[in-house]
Amino acid sequence: MFGRFMPREGRFFELFDAHAVQLVEGAKALKALMEALGTDGQQVKAMAEAVSVAETRADRITHETVTLLHTTFITPLDRDEIHDLINGLDDILDLMQDAAHSVSLYDLRRSTPEARQLCDLILACVERVKTAVALIDDAEAVAAMRKTCEEIDALESEADRVMRNAIGRLFRDEQDMRELFRLKSIYELLEAVTDRCEEVAKRLEAIALENS
Repeated sequence: MFGRFMPREGRFFELFDAHAVQLVEGAKALKALMEALGTDGQQVKAMAEAVSVAETRADRITHETVTLLHTTFITPLDRDEIHDLINGLDDILDLMQDAAHSVSLYDLRRSTPEARQLCDLILACVERVKTAVALIDDAEAVAAMRKTCEEIDALESEADRVMRNAIGRLFRDEQDMRELFRLKSIYELLEAVTDRCEEVAKRLEAIALENS
């Protein structure tokens, strides 16, 4: 009798989807920021702000999800799964914001082909995270979920390769040690975003398998 009067599921899947939308918005802004470096200072500033806006919106969604988790009697997934997934999604955008802030903090004034390539890989990763998130409430979509997660894993491996090659080239060719430090830090932050995407993909795949 008591359970009939308690909230039952809440809007968890809608909130996951909404968060994933902000991931894509943040990645697009980060890519535009990196492309504008050295050519358009106003665009760099505007895109850094756009990353922060996406991160702030995502934080609100995370807070709403956690609040809902504490007020919902019956959840559609295990409570730890919900908590870990929403926080994993949030970590991705936090790192994007760290990268955008670091561009300003280090007064980075030029981009590189490798930095732009890493941003392309970030965008590809989060677009697939968004696709995978949309599948977690579909018990018939386990195969599609696993395929998408495998694609994220491949993209992360490519990002790791790009970062290693980029850092190697820095140590071979860059004479300015301050510039070497700046770019190395940016490369590592950008690659870390794809690491977080891979971690979320593993969580999503586990959820799909456990609930199929």
